[in-house]
Amino acid sequence: DADGIVDDGIDEEFDGKKVAAGSSDEGREVKKNPAVDTSFLPDKDREAAAEAERLRLKREWVKKQKAMQNEMLDITYSYWDGSGHRRNVRCKKGDTIGDFLDLIRKDLSKEFREIANVSSDALLYVKEDLIIPHDISFYDLIATKARGKSGPLFNFDVHDDVRIGAIDVRVEKDESHPGKVVERKWYERNKHIFPASRWEVFDPAKDYGTYTIHGGEVNKKKK
Repeated sequence: DADGIVDDGIDEEFDGKKVAAGSSDEGREVKKNPAVDTSFLPDKDREAAAEAERLRLKREWVKKQKAMQNEMLDITYSYWDGSGHRRNVRCKKGDTIGDFLDLIRKDLSKEFREIANVSSDALLYVKEDLIIPHDISFYDLIATKARGKSGPLFNFDVHDDVRIGAIDVRVEKDESHPGKVVERKWYERNKHIFPASRWEVFDPAKDYGTYTIHGGEVNKKKK
């Protein structure tokens, strides 16, 4: 009947609108919502920029450390053979104790015949009653603010610029108590006698701040 025809037309027209609407949704471009935080999502450009910045900072840090290790130190020591013979030597902050002892060996061999025929391995460097291992550098000790039984192992103060060749450089001088340099065989013969009886090998992991000195004895502080 007529009502049926009218109803069908309305349905077809409505269905056509639905189809048209569907077609429009399918062709629509999907865009990011700028109000949504996507920083947690992978981003190749952002990750590349962050990696480049990390590498730049690393190169800058390495360059700074190398410059610091080339700084000069003026260190007073005492060659100990039963009595003290005070001397000075200049070395780089990056030098190891072994390097330092080799400089001392060359200097002392001019005056002490027994030193002329030994290697730096046959010498010991004792600071604040601690025997410093040969493979540790001054830079390591300074950077970690290493302490001995009675305070810091080193206390460097910057002195006036000193001309070395054509270059003016700043030299840091150790103002702490001079360390002792001894032959290893002397230590082995006398380690049961004061002062060698107080010496022990330096351990970077040990807290020597628990010690105090009273006269000739070293005791742990009471808690």
